[in-house]
This record gives sequence, C-alpha cells and structure tokens, in this order.
Amino acid sequence: MTRIYDLSRTISTATAVWPGDAPFSFQHVVRIEGGAGYNLTKVSMSPHTGTHADAPWHFERDGSHPAQVPLERYLGRAHVVTVARERGGIVPADLDGADLDGVERLLVHTRASALEDHEWPEEFAHATVELADWLAARGAVLLGLDAPSMDAFDSADLPCHHRLAAHGIAAIENLRLKGVPDGVYDLAALPLKFAETCGSPVRAVLRTVDG
Repeated sequence: MTRIYDLSRTISTATAVWPGDAPFSFQHVVRIEGGAGYNLTKVSMSPHTGTHADAPWHFERDGSHPAQVPLERYLGRAHVVTVARERGGIVPADLDGADLDGVERLLVHTRASALEDHEWPEEFAHATVELADWLAARGAVLLGLDAPSMDAFDSADLPCHHRLAAHGIAAIENLRLKGVPDGVYDLAALPLKFAETCGSPVRAVLRTVDG
C-alpha cells in the first residue's frame, strides 16, 4: 500500500523563524461570525517560514526567483538518510553505509527533525562545499535538510548556498523527517510561483515507491 509522509513544518503564529526574520501573522478581513457569507484572511510572513525552498536571488545579485526555478528538481526520486552528526558540517563520510547508488535528491535526517515547530535549534548540522561537490559528481539535483540553513548559523558568505547553486542543485530547508524510515521515495516539494522573492514555502511530501 502506498504511504504518504508529510515533511512540512506547520506554519502558524507559533512557528519558529530565523532570528530577526518576519514571523507568520494573519488578519481576518471578513468573518462568517460577523455576518459575512465567507471567511477571508490576509497573511504576512517571510518566504523562509517553515519548510521552504531557497531561490538563488536569496544570495546572488542576479539569481533567479521562485517563479523561474526548474520545477523538475523538486519532483522525483529521493533518498532519505539519517546521519549521527548533531552540529557542524555534514561531509560525505557522514553518509557511509547508506545505499546512495543513483542518488538524484538527498534528504538528510538529523536530530533537528525531533524539534517541534515552535522550537529553534541552537546548533544544527549543515551542508558543506565538500558535500555539494560530492552530490554534483553523482548528478544530484536537490539537497534537503531538516536544518534552517544550508550554511552555519553565523556564516556571512554562505559558501554552501553558492556552491549548490553553481552546480544547479536546489536547496530545501527546515524539513521534518521525524518518523520517516531511511530509504528511497518519490518527492514532491514545489515552490510557489513567486515572481520577485528570495524563496518560497513548500508542501514537501514523500510517497513510498512500489517494489
């Protein structure tokens, strides 16, 4: 039987965001309780709220916006791998023992997936340039982390963001992989068609692969 895993953080007023970033908020425009025939709200938030895809314009002057990114990177076969590293840079050696033959999309499960949506990780395992090069050499097109960034919290020049983009590898951050067994799945995690933003929330889901 096919099973669906939802990897998305719930977006609410309690959702943790990057320190200094705009939190999610909403307002009621009209309400059924007030006599209207429908409920209508408006929302405000950073495009990096919850589970999201970074757009290259987030870190490159002439980078593309979400409406311009190749959608095929966010759809297709994905490997989920749990690593023991709790902080610092994830390197290929952290993946030793995992069957990653033919990897196209890699989703890395760390202890960050155990955090609740309102909790912010004081430390987290992030990507490295070495990992980006390793994925590119295998033809991978996407890297997903349960961390809030591909780079270290205090990074100013974002080397992993830049290296992934240089290789044409899409980046998804803030996944929640709790309860997802390691293995191979079909991934769907499409960014919204925002024309002029630095990223987009995604509804990231995995579907088990028959056989």
